[in-house]
Amino acid sequence: MPRTKGTEKIMSTLPHVTPRVAPQPAGVPWPTSSWPRATRSSARLDQVVDEAFTLEELALTNAVVVIQGGEVLVERYAGVQEFFDRAPEPIGQSSQLLSWSMAKSVLHMIVGTLVDAGELDPDDRAPIPEWSSPDDPRHAIRLRDLLAMRDGLGFVENYEIGQKSDVIEMLFGDGKNDMAGYCARISLAHEPGTFFNYSSGTTNVLSRIVADHVGYGDSYDAYLHERLFDPIGMSSAVATFDPTGVFVASSYLHANALDFAKFGLLYLRGGEWDGRQLVSREWAQNAQVPLSKDPDSDSFYSWQWWITGDEYGTYWASGYEGQSISVVPALDALVLRFGHTPEENYPELSAWRKRVFDVLAKEN
Repeated sequence: MPRTKGTEKIMSTLPHVTPRVAPQPAGVPWPTSSWPRATRSSARLDQVVDEAFTLEELALTNAVVVIQGGEVLVERYAGVQEFFDRAPEPIGQSSQLLSWSMAKSVLHMIVGTLVDAGELDPDDRAPIPEWSSPDDPRHAIRLRDLLAMRDGLGFVENYEIGQKSDVIEMLFGDGKNDMAGYCARISLAHEPGTFFNYSSGTTNVLSRIVADHVGYGDSYDAYLHERLFDPIGMSSAVATFDPTGVFVASSYLHANALDFAKFGLLYLRGGEWDGRQLVSREWAQNAQVPLSKDPDSDSFYSWQWWITGDEYGTYWASGYEGQSISVVPALDALVLRFGHTPEENYPELSAWRKRVFDVLAKEN
């Protein structure tokens, strides 16, 4: 399980979590080609899902999918998708939705395949050429520090226009042609392993490490398909690469909502898919172990996944404006939401998700 030097100093402030896996129920087919649908219905669940589309605090919800026991209970869409080159289209089951930072959790799985194969070791120094000199203080950064966002780099994750922002510069400014290279040049602000700083740049540095092992551009894309997308039937998935051929794992994966749900199910099942272990159970479960407390919320962070610390063992892939894949092991459930909620209203969005979990708990 992931542990860092800095985390050990504050472990008493973190909740104890025993990782849990929910096995695929007997007789329920794996959704590689299509999702099985539940025959039961719930007026209370429908009512709470309605709130996602009607509550003013949540601003705009485009899609909600609720799955329990491997079956779709609710699937709902609203709104339109805007395009630069054609007219807007209604959002529906086939719409390609943007992951934003949910892609970080996808990278966690891909890194895990390399760890399982013995090609990467979380305890090793991060193999970054820019930090190769023993005289460089960044030389001490380990792979686990990058995974936990405890690398110590002074990356500024700020989306406010007019303020210093490395993430905006990386995605849209001078760093866009070589995102990992841009981030690898950033200086330390803290000793590696001692300070949590959420950083999209860190994820893209990790993604370049993956590219060094599996190849860049088409080779990287082929690896994503071979090891993840194709085995689970995530056929709509399209990963975006920067001009150097590195997957922009901080932000850019498109897929339809039901295919994103397949990725969530892979983790709910402990890395197993239809009798095949796509990533080790140990690796999949380390996503559930909190390493840091987010200073701006009641949430915790592990390795490229967020954790609630609630009674259901919920952890989730989280993206800008409230995209989320919530994995709820105690309820054998997944709750996905796509839309546009401002950050200041994230507490209301979290409360809505909790209401969904509570309904599933009572009606299970």
